[in-house]
Amino acid sequence: MFRRHFLAGLGALLTAVPTVSWALNENTARTLIDNLVGDINKVIASGKAESAMFRDFERIFQRYSDTSYIAAYAMGVDARRATSSQKKAFSKAFQGYIARKYGRRFREFIGGRLEVTGVKKVKKWYEVSTVAYLRGQSPFEVTFLVSDRSGRDLFFNMFIEGVNLLLTERTEIGALLDKRKGDIDKLVADLKKSG
Repeated sequence: MFRRHFLAGLGALLTAVPTVSWALNENTARTLIDNLVGDINKVIASGKAESAMFRDFERIFQRYSDTSYIAAYAMGVDARRATSSQKKAFSKAFQGYIARKYGRRFREFIGGRLEVTGVKKVKKWYEVSTVAYLRGQSPFEVTFLVSDRSGRDLFFNMFIEGVNLLLTERTEIGALLDKRKGDIDKLVADLKKSG
């Protein structure tokens, strides 16, 4: 269970790389995830306080993942009734929520690492396979889906041992919204404080 939550958070913690002048291909998809993995490994090995690690993970999320897409997917059908300002506020609150939610587990990853093992094209995106090595546990696969549909090479989903990050987050956000009787503003306010 820890591995799934840890890596789901890892997936959720990632956002955009600077735009490159060529189209997404196998090499650029691999480079994105190599850089992402390198940045995550640096934060894990930094020995920083938990709060400083949260800030670092949120920056990683902003840099390497398609936060707009991930947040919109997590909001699901409720996005249709949300105003533009609510969608923007939710996206920002969701980003911080994910960084805190999963960042708390990253300390348990100290001494571990992620390694990119392969890349393949699937439809209009690339699937980048990695292996996670955690102390005292068997290695397991984490797969990132990378696309340039936003105009930048970004990861937009990940699978941890077959568990889909987007579907997991949509279910969790839906449950949180249900507890607030569909009140999007209340959900946003609570996401800013939780995680």
